[in-house]
Amino acid sequence: MSLVELPPLLPELKELVESYLLHPEDLPIHSLQETRKYVHRTPDYYRLFEPKTSSLSSTLQVTRDLATGEITGLEEVFNLDTGLTNKNSLSLQRAPGPPDESVRGSSTNLPFWPGGFDPKAIEDDLDNDILLDFTNLLTQHPKLSGGIDFKAKVKDTEEDKDVGVIEEAPETSVEQVKEELSITDMLLMEDNDMMDIFGIQSKQSVRSSAKAGLVLGEVKDEEEVINSISVGPSAPKPKNDDDVIQISKGAEHGKFIGGGTEWVEVINVNAPVDDFKVKVPDPACSYPFELDIFQKQAIIHLEQQDCVFVAAHTSAGKTVVAEYSIALALKHMTRAIYTSPIKALSNQKYRDLKIKFGDVGLLTGDIQINPKAACLIMTTEILQSMLYNGSDVIRDLEWVIFDEVHYINNAERGHVWEEVIIMLPSHVNIVLLSATVPNTTEFADWIGRIKKRKIYVISTTKRPVPLEHFLYTGSGGKTKDERFLILDSNGTFVRIGYADAMAAKKGREKKSAQSYGPKQRPQHMGDKQEKNMWIGLIDHLGKNNLLPVVAFTLSKKRCDSNASNLLSQDLTTKAEKGEIESFIRKCLDRLHGTDKCLPQVVRLRELLRNGIGVHHSGILPMLKEVVEMLFAKGLVKVLFATETFAMGVNMPARCVVFDSIRKHDGKRMRDLVPSEYIQMAGRAGRRGLDTTGTVIILCKNDVPEMADLHQMMLGNPSKLESQFKLTYSMILNLLRVEALRVEDMMKRSFSEALQLINQSKYSDTLDRLTKDVSGQEELSCVMCKDIKEYYGISRDLVQQRKKIYGMIAGYPSVIKCLQPGRVIIISHKFHQNFVACLLKIDPRDKDKLIVLILSDPSVVPDVTENTFEMMQCIGAKETIHIVSETSEYELLNINPNSIVAITKKTLKIFPDKIIDNINKRKIPRFKDDPPGQSVQDLVSQMQRIHQSGGSELSRLAFGADLGINDLDSVMHIEELEIMQASLKTQTCVECPQFREHFAQAYTYLKTREEIGRLKYLMSEESLQLHPEYQMRIAVLKELGYIEDNKTVTLKGRIACEMGSHELMVTELLLENIFANMPIEIIVALLSSLVFQQKFCSQPEIKENLEEGIKEFKRVATKIGIKQRDCGLLEPVSDFVDQFNFGLVEVVYEWAHGMPFCKIMELTDVQEGVTVKCIQRLDEALKDVRNAARIVGDTNLFEKMEKASAAIKRDIVFAASLYTQ
Repeated sequence: MSLVELPPLLPELKELVESYLLHPEDLPIHSLQETRKYVHRTPDYYRLFEPKTSSLSSTLQVTRDLATGEITGLEEVFNLDTGLTNKNSLSLQRAPGPPDESVRGSSTNLPFWPGGFDPKAIEDDLDNDILLDFTNLLTQHPKLSGGIDFKAKVKDTEEDKDVGVIEEAPETSVEQVKEELSITDMLLMEDNDMMDIFGIQSKQSVRSSAKAGLVLGEVKDEEEVINSISVGPSAPKPKNDDDVIQISKGAEHGKFIGGGTEWVEVINVNAPVDDFKVKVPDPACSYPFELDIFQKQAIIHLEQQDCVFVAAHTSAGKTVVAEYSIALALKHMTRAIYTSPIKALSNQKYRDLKIKFGDVGLLTGDIQINPKAACLIMTTEILQSMLYNGSDVIRDLEWVIFDEVHYINNAERGHVWEEVIIMLPSHVNIVLLSATVPNTTEFADWIGRIKKRKIYVISTTKRPVPLEHFLYTGSGGKTKDERFLILDSNGTFVRIGYADAMAAKKGREKKSAQSYGPKQRPQHMGDKQEKNMWIGLIDHLGKNNLLPVVAFTLSKKRCDSNASNLLSQDLTTKAEKGEIESFIRKCLDRLHGTDKCLPQVVRLRELLRNGIGVHHSGILPMLKEVVEMLFAKGLVKVLFATETFAMGVNMPARCVVFDSIRKHDGKRMRDLVPSEYIQMAGRAGRRGLDTTGTVIILCKNDVPEMADLHQMMLGNPSKLESQFKLTYSMILNLLRVEALRVEDMMKRSFSEALQLINQSKYSDTLDRLTKDVSGQEELSCVMCKDIKEYYGISRDLVQQRKKIYGMIAGYPSVIKCLQPGRVIIISHKFHQNFVACLLKIDPRDKDKLIVLILSDPSVVPDVTENTFEMMQCIGAKETIHIVSETSEYELLNINPNSIVAITKKTLKIFPDKIIDNINKRKIPRFKDDPPGQSVQDLVSQMQRIHQSGGSELSRLAFGADLGINDLDSVMHIEELEIMQASLKTQTCVECPQFREHFAQAYTYLKTREEIGRLKYLMSEESLQLHPEYQMRIAVLKELGYIEDNKTVTLKGRIACEMGSHELMVTELLLENIFANMPIEIIVALLSSLVFQQKFCSQPEIKENLEEGIKEFKRVATKIGIKQRDCGLLEPVSDFVDQFNFGLVEVVYEWAHGMPFCKIMELTDVQEGVTVKCIQRLDEALKDVRNAARIVGDTNLFEKMEKASAAIKRDIVFAASLYTQ
């Protein structure tokens, strides 16, 4: 019995392919049965109501008689905006994007064209960038036998000769071809005639176009003709300004101001505005109180669509200006954006503006409320992202309000303000609100110059509620009322009050010394003493009706400890307790489970019930909002807060107390600067309720120095300073837009404001010098052909020699040589290479040497600076200047950098006698006395040196004789010796007429050098950040984010999705680090990107987390090394250490589902800081999720979705009370 094989499950692939190749008609696509299949479809008639029509490529436009304005017909014109999308155009005329991208935009969108950027200048710069090498293009494929010849063929026809290449055309003088063409003539021309002018030019015009163009005649009459014509529908706006004959400068609404004008106008706020109702007959918003003058002035300019910068004192009423611009947007049915520096302030502003206007939305990193509202509240970072991502909200945007502009001084985030201001389109009006700063005009001028718009600066001169400043020296008990006025409401420093405070403090110190002994007095106030002091102070404030009070305590721990010391104090009535308890219960009902019983919640609830509050970054966000709302209602009597409370909405108190006037700024302990003190002290005084505000400084130990108090209270506030910096995110976002360049962003930054102002001056000077140098003839001497090289070497040699002698003057060996009687060679002013005898080194100034030289009558002492520099270059040969047969001499005071050489020769002299004798004979009474013997002896010795031609003067060597052997000095000396040797090889020094020829060439070379300097100052290489930009570009190329021609790669586009640490997250993503990690480890590792607290307890790291941290640090080290290799100064260790893993254990357990009360037992980081970290972590997860979508990594995309869901729960993501 034979075995039978089983039948195959599938046909052989080889046979199947062969059958299909030989018989294609058997393929399923050719089967009639397949084509007869019917797919059932349910008709949807509603789709017909929303047809998607393609945009038309042309449109109809009326034609008019140019003389009468009568409509004569219609003509078809091309629609230039056809096909414009957010992917290929920066124009506002482009088609809107998808609805889901209308608010936030997309990283694949192009931004809108920034206001103030010159399109033509940008195009010229882009044309200058060589993207392709056109000298080495292939005309055929390597595998093909033939190709296409792209060379232009030369024809010999007469017609082609007429329309030849401009460069080959014979030259024709400008006078022969220059003809005037008036605008009226051009308007009356036929189309063919216009084509002759602008299109196919005549033989004469082509030949002369290289030297002469159309010259417009007088425009006055033509403007009158045009103005007399009736106005009809306007033609489409041309895409290029070159296509338009500009009759007058300026743009629509009178917004744009021509170059050379002043960009700032400072408004006089002391002049009354009597015609306010005439200028603003129909206000967009009304108020139940009389507006201040500065508010009226601001509103008048807002009505005129002007940009305003309001710098006013705290609580002066800046909010009115912001509200009115929002009201104008509602009236005009446009949109307004209100930006704030911090998220908490955004939430507060949302509630206030929602109550007033209703149509208000909020955009933050984690929530989005009513994004289609007319007024949107957001942080500046959100607006920055919207601008780069081409959000369609920008189209309808009329106003952007920048609140707390002085926050631009923040080193970490200040650069965002500058980027946003630069990127705003031209149709957006800007409102800037700031505390008083000394350089408002300078800052406004920068904005006006880069946006090409006039900025109106409005500043207040005084506070609406004046302040009185006191020193408090009490310590409780009988001394609780020791409060001394040191600065009155008029700003006058009261010295008597300061003296009384000093006396009170010293009197108590004497009593303390009797108790503890003179050396046993405690240096710091103990907890019990501090508690007694606060109890006494609050009792004093209560009796003087100075509650509520904000006690600014510049340390979170001291805030908590001070509040805990007052647990025994009860500052509220029964009715107030009931209201407080009811409000807290209502707020805490939003929490679930154990979150209501958190230790911080229980403790703060007890404090608030007694009228005591705490406000700092360590407090849970919801509890901070509870404290703020209760304080605004007047239920919190004493609030211990850090300085962040000073930046926010209008929450004034009757009194402000400073626990200390010293703070730690992250680097060192220092006194408060005037701007910090004024910002916090400004919370004192409630407008309409208090006549004056009270500010009290506690003297817990010693009374501060009077000078320190005077500087802090009356010193000038901090200036607005640029914090602009280059980030990889900004570079990549601009590089992906071909029409914009990073250099254009850099040159418009506030740090380059002075250079921007000087550009026109540089240009005018450059034109003048270029014209001057074009008329100068170059030197024709055969021997002086290398005089240009001599000029460069001699100039550098003189500077190098000065540097060396300035460096070594303090060396002991040099000081030992420079004793009285030493013969030296000097070049001082017009005394070049003169022999001098050192008489004395000034004991009060070691850099002042007294020397004696023989005078040369042939030397003209009255020379210009330019001539002096020329003499220095000639004297660089170091040939000793010989003075023949003279007995005249003079004393000189020189610096060590005037020394050319120190010789080995010393003269025997009596320096003091010589100096005294010469000085004596300068007195008119003794001027005819003969020189003293000591002077005569020295002059005789100097004459002998000159008679010998200086042959006996050998010079001391730097190394062998002077003992200069440190590395830095030796390197400079070697460079000097190379220059000296090179100078001797120049043939021009042998020319008999060298001095005359060099003087002739010097002016030409100096002018050329100045031209080069001006060209450099006008170039992008002179930008302060240009070297760093080149380094960062090199890093991006090395890591593959951009190509060699700066084209952004896919890797770079992924980095554009990141909000921060773009290189780090992108590298982690593309190296597939997260592929096999559970979500708990991923979120724990990513927490290192957002956790910034320097000191905290060491987390307990599990083994799987340890492996992830090692990988994380490996990637960071790789990036750090690349940065170092490309020239960036940041050490690799600093780059790696910026990622803080102090909270990885907490985040890991939180993602695992552990309750908040349990994770807080794992660390000493305060609750508020932990919550903020996890909230920011969610934004980082969104960035990674978006990047995974671009890459197409669905696994990672799903992981990020799950990770976000795992951490977004309970009290960490409880909704803000301001948004409910």
